[in-house]
Amino acid sequence: MRGSARAPIGWGSGHVTGVTARSLGLNMYIRWLFQLSQLQQPRRAAFLKHIQCKHQGARHWTHSGGGPYRAVIFDMGGVLIPSPGRVAAEWELQNDIPPGTILQAFISGGEKGPWMKFMRGEITTEDFLQQFGRLCSEISKTSVPVGSFFSLLTSEQVAKQFPVMTEAITQIRAKGLRTAVLSNNFYLPNGKSFLPLDRKQFDVVVESCLEGVCKPDPRIYKLCLERLGLLPSESIFLDDLGPNLKAAASLGIHTIQVDDPETAVKELETRLGFTLRMIVPNTCPMRKTMDIPRGSLEKYLKDLLGTQSTGPLELLQFDHGQSNPTYYIRLANHQLVLRKKPPGTLLPSSHAVEREFRVIGTPFYLMEYCPGLIYRDPSLPGLEPTQRRAIYTAMNRVLCKIHSVDLKATGLEDYTKHGDYIPHQVQTWIKHYRASETSTIPAMERLIQWLPHHLPRQQKTTLVHGDFRLDNLLFHPEKAEVLAVLDWELSTLGDPLVDVASSCLAHYLPSSFPGSLLRGFSDCDFTQLGIPTAEEYFRMYCLHSGIPPTENWNFYMAFSFFRMAAILQGVYKRSLTGQASFVDTEQSGKLPEFMSNLAWDFAIKEGFRVFKEMPATKPSTRSYHTQAGHSPCRAPQA
Repeated sequence: MRGSARAPIGWGSGHVTGVTARSLGLNMYIRWLFQLSQLQQPRRAAFLKHIQCKHQGARHWTHSGGGPYRAVIFDMGGVLIPSPGRVAAEWELQNDIPPGTILQAFISGGEKGPWMKFMRGEITTEDFLQQFGRLCSEISKTSVPVGSFFSLLTSEQVAKQFPVMTEAITQIRAKGLRTAVLSNNFYLPNGKSFLPLDRKQFDVVVESCLEGVCKPDPRIYKLCLERLGLLPSESIFLDDLGPNLKAAASLGIHTIQVDDPETAVKELETRLGFTLRMIVPNTCPMRKTMDIPRGSLEKYLKDLLGTQSTGPLELLQFDHGQSNPTYYIRLANHQLVLRKKPPGTLLPSSHAVEREFRVIGTPFYLMEYCPGLIYRDPSLPGLEPTQRRAIYTAMNRVLCKIHSVDLKATGLEDYTKHGDYIPHQVQTWIKHYRASETSTIPAMERLIQWLPHHLPRQQKTTLVHGDFRLDNLLFHPEKAEVLAVLDWELSTLGDPLVDVASSCLAHYLPSSFPGSLLRGFSDCDFTQLGIPTAEEYFRMYCLHSGIPPTENWNFYMAFSFFRMAAILQGVYKRSLTGQASFVDTEQSGKLPEFMSNLAWDFAIKEGFRVFKEMPATKPSTRSYHTQAGHSPCRAPQA
């Protein structure tokens, strides 16, 4: 296909993304990595290598002259989206069609062939499929269901813009350059042209089926330049076919041949003189103690994704997430997030990333990278009061949706054992704390005695996130919409009110709280900020969920702070050996006691609540350990 002296096949030969979703339990809320279907067969590899080698043409068409660039012109297939040639190769293998059938039919007949006439808008989709189907059957000596191929070619699953190109276009326009798409395309059965792109990305859109002329006809290039209002030397054209590039270069247009979108963007960066990559927020170079074997990871990902990219794997570490190191990965056109267990000896059942996904070797899981906003500061500085309230309302509603997941329909009935969730959780976190204990913390000792004797009665069992907080949510950058929920390692089936209490921890922590794991805003004016108080947030949850408010809210807060204290104690102990992701060891050593004091404050409140509800003539038979003393750092009254 590349560099062929015959008629062009339309939108070129880029990458195929035929992927299938794999159900992983929590797929309603986690953007899982899609895996390629099992097409890694020897004949697939041999055929793709054959068409790549056969059609290698001249790599770069150049012209004399220079001057500053003012526009970038993009072909569509093979540059912005997967090309029909590559999609056809995969489809033929899946449907036992002789390799090369579709490709040969593309170029058969040259300018008068059905494919070229279709792209000039001279025949309807129905006529094209009839003519193209007969041609493919003649070539292959068998019946070829071209309607199936056409459906795949134009499906949303396949016709997706490569993220690396989306980023590049954004950066190009941000620098004040103009952009255009110059595509050999066709009409769909509904009468609309096939252009599965956001037209707002481009100043000029030139489509062959609307203009009645296709590349490499010089007239279509001149039309594009005329609409841009530029000279040929002021633009760069990206295409994956040699004849199309040669025609552009003969007019004086600078060109780049696209074999791989990732590599092409790097070359475009060199030509333009500025980066076309968006800076990935909240990332930094990898810490030495958190490094992972890049070579084996790159090989695994290339095998998994079928990526032929020659570009290196890009690896950064997120500074968010203390318990399990999290990494940003860019490989070819794929942007992924990898989350793994920390190195060294770990507590039993902690850091359970395999709850989300486990592949060969060390437990870790991969997700598709989802751009968005993470609000680290719960006071949401820089937003208006109405915006802040909308953010917390969206957070509340998503939590309700998690708790309303149909466990049977989603296959999560056996995710964990049902019943005795709170007693089990209390004992689990006591064990975790004991395993990471470095010194005696009086409030933790009191809580370890108090919690097992004041367990609430669980009203219902739902999917529980386990660490539901504002900074574990990914929001849309322009509206109060949650795009993804992160950090499911503590997920289980249990009491949903634990999640509600966990999402209110920040309400009782001061803004000066010395920890990067969790921030607070108890010293802020909630009314002025427009943020619901913890009580208002809890009532909002009850309203959205259709349940009555619980009376023992203070127990849930006590348990949540106790659990956070145990988690922070584990972080501190790992920091002593360099296992924690991003920790100030000296500060982190003080945080478990701070948290446990807050937990004990809520335990005292719960004790007073129960005491007040008892008949005056009936003395209490419980011990609330109030003689143990109060915390010097008091939480706001609930």
